[in-house]
Formats: sequence, C-alpha cells, structure tokens
Amino acid sequence: VQLQASGGGSVQAGDSLRLSCAASGRSISSYDMGWFRHVPGKPREFVAAIKSTSSNEYYADAVKGRFTISRDNTKNRMYLQMNSLKPEDTAVYLCYTRVVINAVGYDYWGQGTLVTVSS
Repeated sequence: VQLQASGGGSVQAGDSLRLSCAASGRSISSYDMGWFRHVPGKPREFVAAIKSTSSNEYYADAVKGRFTISRDNTKNRMYLQMNSLKPEDTAVYLCYTRVVINAVGYDYWGQGTLVTVSS
C-alpha cells in the first residue's frame, strides 16, 4: 500500500485547509485509517482516526470540534477538513493505515504534507 498525502500549505490563523490521502496498491476499504502530525523535536501526535466503514471517528482533544475526518472508499481516499486553524496546528501531517493480512498487521505511512499556520 502506498499513501500519498496532499493539500497542505501556508495559511493564516482562522483559515481552513482540506488534506487528502490517496491510497494505491490495495483497496483500503476494509481498514481503519488515521491522521497524525509531527513537529521536529516532538513525538508524533495522533490527530484523528476513522473506522473502515466510517461508523466511528476519533479525535485528539486539541482538534475536536475544528477538524473532521472522512473517507471515500470508492475513491480509496481519506480526508481531513481542518477549520479554525491555529499556529499550534503547524506540523507535517501524515496519513496512516494498518492492513491486516492473515492476522498480521502491517503499518503504512504516507510521506506527509506540511501545514503552516501563521498568526
């Protein structure tokens, strides 16, 4: 599975961005997916996750109410709508999935897309 994140950019505080994660090589419709973010010098941070059937969504407290995760299994894509962006949201955003084959889990990460929020 290859994951390609896109949609990052430089914005002002209060602006919105929509990130996209395109999967290729395998259908991800059966697998949970998520977004993490990374700031150099800090641990990778969980942002949001979504179940394979979109039945459940999970958010970090820092983004709850501002970010919305979604997916379109017909397009093999996942999205992160980010509203009311804050400078502390500045990070490289990474998409993630775990593919389970014969009860063994394989973790896949996209290369990340940079989001810069200025005050």
